Amino acid sequence: MKYWPVIFHKLPAQAMALYPFMLFKTKNLKHNEIIIRHEKIHFKQQLELLILPFYLLYLIHYLINLIKYQNRSKAYFNICFEKEAYANDQDSAYLKKRKPYAWLRNS
Repeated sequence: MKYWPVIFHKLPAQAMALYPFMLFKTKNLKHNEIIIRHEKIHFKQQLELLILPFYLLYLIHYLINLIKYQNRSKAYFNICFEKEAYANDQDSAYLKKRKPYAWLRNS
């Protein structure tokens, strides 16, 4: 999956997927295979939902989790999209075997 890497030093996270751009906080992170795979999983999720609905669902899920957990970190790590990405970013074969809408199994 092709993407355009962008270095953005003020990024609040290490990396972020904004299809077709992959933003990195530092130059060396754009070579980190685990981070790249994590963000490519988000690309797949974004494409499944036709991009804009992904961001809306992501935000809604985060806000619901924020109310539920009263903790930003817990809210973030319990977003269904993040659960899928973190659970599989170490698996180099995951993107090839990933089933469509796999994030639904993590909600």
